[in-house]
Amino acid sequence: MKTNDTYNMRPFSKSGLWLLSIFPKLGSFNMYFNLYFLAAISLFCMSGKIYSQQLPQYSNYMLNSYVINPAVAGSNNYFEGITNNRYQWVGLTDAPRTNILSVNGPTKSLNVGLGGLLFTDIVGPTRRTGFYFSYAYHIKLREKVKLSFGLSGGFLQFMVDASKISLREPSDLVISNGLQSVITPDFGLGVYTYSIDKKWYAGLSMPQLLQNRINFFETSSSSLSNLATHVFITGGYRLKLNDNFIIEPTTLIKFVRPAPIQFDLGLRALYRGKVWLGTAYRHLDAVSVMMGYTVQENLTFAYAYDFTTSNIKNYSSGTHELMVCIRFNKVTLFKNLKQE
Repeated sequence: MKTNDTYNMRPFSKSGLWLLSIFPKLGSFNMYFNLYFLAAISLFCMSGKIYSQQLPQYSNYMLNSYVINPAVAGSNNYFEGITNNRYQWVGLTDAPRTNILSVNGPTKSLNVGLGGLLFTDIVGPTRRTGFYFSYAYHIKLREKVKLSFGLSGGFLQFMVDASKISLREPSDLVISNGLQSVITPDFGLGVYTYSIDKKWYAGLSMPQLLQNRINFFETSSSSLSNLATHVFITGGYRLKLNDNFIIEPTTLIKFVRPAPIQFDLGLRALYRGKVWLGTAYRHLDAVSVMMGYTVQENLTFAYAYDFTTSNIKNYSSGTHELMVCIRFNKVTLFKNLKQE
């Protein structure tokens, strides 16, 4: 087995190529790719379809709920641009890397929220890039409670860099040198309810509704490789202890058939709304510590570090996640609405 930037693989079918992109992010490709790939192929042959957690994960999910739920767009009285940069399992060769840029905010009427999202998720020789626009409509249920419905639409591009793959049988024509790429449309929806004073929120979202099939080859008449619809449930509550301190418990529940349910439980302690420390637990995956600081109410920096609890911890020094948020174009009408 080679130890450079190429990957040894046994011959596999055209449909099986898509497993490179959706197979769970486990281990070093250089050391363990063959073992995981063969296991994935076995499961593929037995079940006919592979459904696993296909979407990137974030430790700072409570700071940028918009990337999970399009209905969040416009729930604040300002626009915000956020970058998330996640470097997973540092120490493993070609470990997952995720970069996200999102912008969302309200219109002047505050009944409509608009947003956009661009992300890239890289794992070994595979790359997944997504670009979405979203629309959310907000309804006032009570004096300080709103309900919003969101819809997102865009395109996903999946790529496999064949130059990083070394075939054991050079005559295999399934993968040729160069890039294999496919683009497919995608839609998602969400529901979000929240208090205007930001004391609590709860949401449900379902990305990848179309469940499109992925074909890397024009000659392929059919494929068993489908995008799976995910279900995300989020919630949070802010408990004011005194004039200086706020405690915020949060949760994120993720489900996609037939993978087991995964959940995150988080807790932040905020001091005067500017500085915070927190921790989170991701079921069967990691324990996170996080910190952040807000400068002049419009610039926020946040950092999270994941201590891996799975067997990957034997080969990785952990995961780093950086976030920068800029708030702008504040809508003053929102302030009047809070005082009704």
